[in-house]
Amino acid sequence: MSNQDTPSNTGQKPANDAADDNINLGGEDLAENQPKDVGAANEETLAALNDRFLRMAAELENTRRRAAREKIEAGKYAITNFARDLLDVVDNFERALRSADDENATPSSDAITGLMSGLRMTEEKLLTILKRYGVNRIFPAGEKFDPNLHQAVAQVPGGTIPAGHVVDVAQPGFTIGDRVLRAAIVTVSNGTSDPGAPDEQTDTKV
Repeated sequence: MSNQDTPSNTGQKPANDAADDNINLGGEDLAENQPKDVGAANEETLAALNDRFLRMAAELENTRRRAAREKIEAGKYAITNFARDLLDVVDNFERALRSADDENATPSSDAITGLMSGLRMTEEKLLTILKRYGVNRIFPAGEKFDPNLHQAVAQVPGGTIPAGHVVDVAQPGFTIGDRVLRAAIVTVSNGTSDPGAPDEQTDTKV
């Protein structure tokens, strides 16, 4: 075969090279378009997250302010129910005093008896209300002296009351829950029965 029969490829690209060009062109188009789409999606996601963050921050601030306001109101009105229950005691005292004022200058024994009865009922009512709110009275007459609950002001002959026990309660104490509101002021037996024995003053405090 002669050289003239061989077709000349001058100025023509091979078929494989053309396919490679098409592939490269397609890749270039994809590389140009993809960053734009991804960038827009990222911006939308970032905007959504930023909006969500701002909403959460606003809700958190509102919650903080509401909690602070509720704390102030709770401290201000914490004893509302307790004060409402005490109104009955106030009314009882007022009625007793009004009854005493209505009597003559020298009230009868019946009037005095009625007044004392009313006062005792009022005291019982008051102690019941206090107990309802966890406040209990300490009246330890005859009990063993407890420095955590009692304050001894003197040691006295106790007669039949053994040493170290409370003889008399000068002022009752009160507790609320496990805490002492006020220690009971008491005298304590020194174990003797001689009424002429000198008192031993003490200054024991809780």
